[in-house]
Amino acid sequence: MAFWQEWWIWMLAGAVLAIMEVLIPGFILLGFAIGAGLTGGLIWLGVLGASFGTILLVFAFVSIIAWLVLRRLVGVRRGQVKVWDRDINEG
Repeated sequence: MAFWQEWWIWMLAGAVLAIMEVLIPGFILLGFAIGAGLTGGLIWLGVLGASFGTILLVFAFVSIIAWLVLRRLVGVRRGQVKVWDRDINEG
C-alpha cells in the first residue's frame, strides 16, 4: 500500500498544516489542513478508493471549498477599508 493511501498520513499532514496556520496566520493553510483531514477521514471510512488521482482530486476540491468558506466567514468584508491614523514618516 502506497503512502498516499494511508489515512493516518493525511491526518498527520492536516495536523502539521493546522499547526503551521497558527504560526503563519492568514487562513491560507487552514483550508489545506481541513482538506487533508477530510481526505484522511474518507480514506479511513473506506469511501475513497486507492487511486492517487482520485485522492488528490478530492483533497484539492475539499481544500478549495474549505478555503472559500473560511474566506467568506472570516475574510475581508465588502466595504471594509484599512484606515490609517498616522503616517509612518511623521515624527
